[in-house]
Amino acid sequence: MNTYLLLKTLHILSSVLLVGTGFGSAFYMFFTNRSRQFKAQVVVARLVVLADWCFTTPAVIIQPLTGFAMVYMAGWPFSTPWVMWSFALYLFAGACWLPVVWLQIRMKAMLEIADANNTSLPDVFWRYSRYWEWLGYPAFIAMVGVYFLMVNKPVF
Repeated sequence: MNTYLLLKTLHILSSVLLVGTGFGSAFYMFFTNRSRQFKAQVVVARLVVLADWCFTTPAVIIQPLTGFAMVYMAGWPFSTPWVMWSFALYLFAGACWLPVVWLQIRMKAMLEIADANNTSLPDVFWRYSRYWEWLGYPAFIAMVGVYFLMVNKPVF
């Protein structure tokens, strides 16, 4: 296998981990929070934070490294519109994801404190939950756009 195909394989696998873990985590956390089943919320929040550290974070790092390398190796100018739009949408998704990570960590901490003290969740938890959700939608849509651009490489 040549270097380009190895990078392409890593790029595709990391994109699947990035979007798949993100979407799966969002699905479980969204519906678990809606259920208001406290013990389930504690477990899911812990797992969502863990999944971000184990799967999403490495994929976030691998994606631009392999992407830049493949663009260079394929001879595409970095000024090619689909390349620039892909990077812009990826950065936009990342700008949404970073606060989401912070919110998830804070929400997990609030759940653990409430669990340890046998108290109810503070109102700020539900506000953070709304922010977390609102940031997730544009990030997911941006990543769908990146997939479209990567697959189709449209000429603008």
